[in-house]
Amino acid sequence: MDERVTKPFALSCGDPAGIGPEIVCKSWSEREKLGLRPFFVVGNFEDFKAADGNGLGGIPIAKISDPSEAHDHFDTALPVFHIHSGEATIPGKPSLDGAQCALHALEIACGLARSGDAAAVITAPISKSQLYKVGFRYPGQTEFVSERCGIARENAVMMLAGPSLRVIPMTTHIALKDVPSQLTKPLIIARTKAAHKAMIRNFGVENPRIAIAGLNPHAGENGNLGEEENLVMRPAIEELSQQGFDVTGPLPADTMFHEEARAQYDVALCPYHDQALIPLKTLHFFDGVNMTLGLPIVRTSPDHGTAFGIAGQGIADPRSMIAAIQMAETAVFNREKYDL
Repeated sequence: MDERVTKPFALSCGDPAGIGPEIVCKSWSEREKLGLRPFFVVGNFEDFKAADGNGLGGIPIAKISDPSEAHDHFDTALPVFHIHSGEATIPGKPSLDGAQCALHALEIACGLARSGDAAAVITAPISKSQLYKVGFRYPGQTEFVSERCGIARENAVMMLAGPSLRVIPMTTHIALKDVPSQLTKPLIIARTKAAHKAMIRNFGVENPRIAIAGLNPHAGENGNLGEEENLVMRPAIEELSQQGFDVTGPLPADTMFHEEARAQYDVALCPYHDQALIPLKTLHFFDGVNMTLGLPIVRTSPDHGTAFGIAGQGIADPRSMIAAIQMAETAVFNREKYDL
């Protein structure tokens, strides 16, 4: 824990019918052992009282009305910034009221980070299908947060990170058939520059090494298995190299992610969603973190969903949430040094 990170972190509750309340409570229970910075959760106080009753062993909950109160309570109780009154949500049974709470909490947490009342925002998992029922019109939390920060959606970049691998999908939630048309030279250059800056600013890597995966099998095999590498990717990489970036590729994706290969780069950029997320989740399913790059605030999230099927059973694994809190602290600390 670095003492220069003085403001508490704001955790949005996510969908309260999911495992969000449970993993937040479990993360607080690990605060002393892991040296976690003070944080507070934004949501319905009753949901966290109920979560404590689901076999978590008597976690004290403190209702707060201002983020500054989090430091006063954090050592002895989980601070809950109460913003949504109502009865506790039933675990595993998503509702419109729970979706409204999740959306309200996300909005408040982002606002607190933007105003400087919170050092970072960590977002617990939401159900997009539930949020759509209450007027949510974004592909995910990343796009919502970027808009609230005044950043165009295309400039907010999703990074998935674990202890041994960081990946960025250059295209995200689109059909595979649409990837070739979206994978343009300007996109590759923009994503690479965002990755370069993020590695310095958030992780303190002074000279980031960036690897770029090819789109086609064997990276196109000199045009025999596709022309995107020759026509689009190599020209982009050559231009980046000429500008001084340490970038290699396009590389065959099937040989990029074993241990020896991962030691050769700091972050890997992949043309499409699953090409990036399959190796990340294989290696770091329980401790992977989603970080949004390109924002004026630090935003991280556990790299998993609401898990309605196990909510309320006391068996949810908090490691990804803990890793998201720890990565937020790393980013805040390094940004303070970078911005001096």
